Formats: sequence, structure tokens, C-alpha cells
Amino acid sequence: MGLLIAIAFLVCLAAAAAVLYHRLSAPTSLPVTAAWIDELSVDRYEPMKRLLAPEELEFVRSHPRYTPRKAAEFRRERCRLFQSYLNCLHADFQRVSMALKIIMVQSRYDRPDLAALLIRTERAFVLGLMMVHFRVLLYRLGIGTVEVGGLLKVFETARLELRSLVPVQGGMAA
Repeated sequence: MGLLIAIAFLVCLAAAAAVLYHRLSAPTSLPVTAAWIDELSVDRYEPMKRLLAPEELEFVRSHPRYTPRKAAEFRRERCRLFQSYLNCLHADFQRVSMALKIIMVQSRYDRPDLAALLIRTERAFVLGLMMVHFRVLLYRLGIGTVEVGGLLKVFETARLELRSLVPVQGGMAA
């Protein structure tokens, strides 16, 4: 009976991961210009690194009116803010990815190097995003920490590749 429950749990977990992967890899709208790409600095996501930092929770614990309930509320609110940043990061990555695809399709030359980079980058981003979502869930339950630096690095790689391909003047819109 215990083996059957474990198998059912693993099947449900795999199905949830597949649904999450599909949802996270779906394309979004695309208003792309060189100025827009320049505004996509990874610096706008720097607060994500501090939102769930252990030092922040330690500060709350050091407060004279600390209670476990207040710590749980703090984690819940920080997770909500973090998720908002994560949603924006995901949308920005999808736009960068779509712009790279359009450039590849419209290029006069085959770009297998760009296609390979795009496949690797998309895979790394979606898997990293899934891992961050899982770590946020654990953090909200009071378990572990969340590291987002790797995900930001993947985003920055794609953004810089796109920036290198879009002319300074002009741009594209789709």
C-alpha cells in the first residue's frame, strides 16, 4: 500500500512539473526596440536577491515582538513580492527569446549557432525557473533559502545576445 501511494505521489509530481514546464515556456507578446532591450538591465531584478535573504528573516527574529506567526506572515509577504518579480522576469525572458526567434527566421543566413544558443538558454531558464518556484515553496514553509543568481545570469546572456543583434536605431515590433 505504501509503494502505491509513493508511485501515485511521483506521478502527480511529474504531471505538475510537466504542466509548469509547459506554462513557463509559452510565448508572450513582443514590443521590441533597441531602447527596450537596453532597459531590460538585470539590475532591475537585484531586489530579488535580498527579498528572501536569510538576513532579512534574522532581522525579523531579532525584533522584540517576534512570534513564529509574524515570521510566517513575513515569509508569505516576501514570497508574494518575489513571485511578482519572477513573473516580470519570465515575461521579459519570453520577449527576448521571441525576438531572437524572429531575428533567426528573418535572417538572410542560417544561424545554427543562434538556434543552439536559444535552445540551451530556454531550457536552462525554464528549468531554473521551475527550481526557483520549488525553492520559494520550501522557503514559504520555513525550509531553506532561494538563490536566483543563476536564473538572472541566463536571462542576461539572452538579453546581451539580442542586444548584439538589434541595431541601435530602429527595432522591431510584432
